[in-house]
Amino acid sequence: MTFGQSTNPSQLPTRPFKAGVELSVVGMGGIVVMDETPEHAGAAVAKAVERGVNYFDVAPSYGNAEERLGPALEPFRKKCFLAGKTEQRVAAGAREELKTSLGRLHTDYLDLYQLHALTDVKKDVDAAFAKGGVMEVLVEAKKQGQVRYLGFSAHSVEAAVAAMDRFDFDAVVFPVNFATFYQGKLGDQIIAKAREKGVARMALKSLARQKYADRRDPEQKKFPKCWYQPVTDPHEQELAVRFTLSQDVASLLPPGDEGLFWRAVEIAMTHRSLDEKEMGEVKAMAERANPVFKFPMA
Repeated sequence: MTFGQSTNPSQLPTRPFKAGVELSVVGMGGIVVMDETPEHAGAAVAKAVERGVNYFDVAPSYGNAEERLGPALEPFRKKCFLAGKTEQRVAAGAREELKTSLGRLHTDYLDLYQLHALTDVKKDVDAAFAKGGVMEVLVEAKKQGQVRYLGFSAHSVEAAVAAMDRFDFDAVVFPVNFATFYQGKLGDQIIAKAREKGVARMALKSLARQKYADRRDPEQKKFPKCWYQPVTDPHEQELAVRFTLSQDVASLLPPGDEGLFWRAVEIAMTHRSLDEKEMGEVKAMAERANPVFKFPMA
């Protein structure tokens, strides 16, 4: 299966993932359709595909997102790139979870299967690669044709670097965000390591501003699918998305809030690199933020 670059100005541009595979510069995370009706999920996915989105990402930990995304994506499955994840760290649980995910997603293969949320080297990376660990299932699934590419998502530099040193992964998904990049000092190290290893780079948290100072903040009710405070000002949203797309990444996954997803799609349609004045604005935004992730980990 190959994907080609869109020449339709009403569709998202694409960037290379691996040889012969081009992904839309914005992907849809399964949380967007989590807890929605099947009808709404179907309409959202169909609209996304119409706008040129061909990259979809989901995980068993996203509530009922797999059950909603599977039927909605089924009519478009052959022309879309579907990424799944597992937070399992031992083979026994992962093997059964993969079988369940394939069933829920109405497919017999995943384009990308990922170790989910690698954060701590000992608890996550070491455990995954131990005898009887989850990596045995990932390698086995690829050999059997259930998975085309193998990757991981990471929330720390330490875990991301350790994982890439252990195995020739195809992709890494990690925070590439203005506040995390400048204030949290996290992002460029993973980009550099992944580029050196030939690992495709996918971005998270482009529209995250910071951690909530108070978990009772009333703004959280407006964005129940975001565990962090998102960027809500339209101009700052544009700067945030363009900042992420100005980095060496193939695609970005916006927050699970549907409104923020469509806003990211809108901005990416006419992406252009940030000029010097805009970069100054981005750095000023970062200085005022408490990033969701930092390096080194606290």
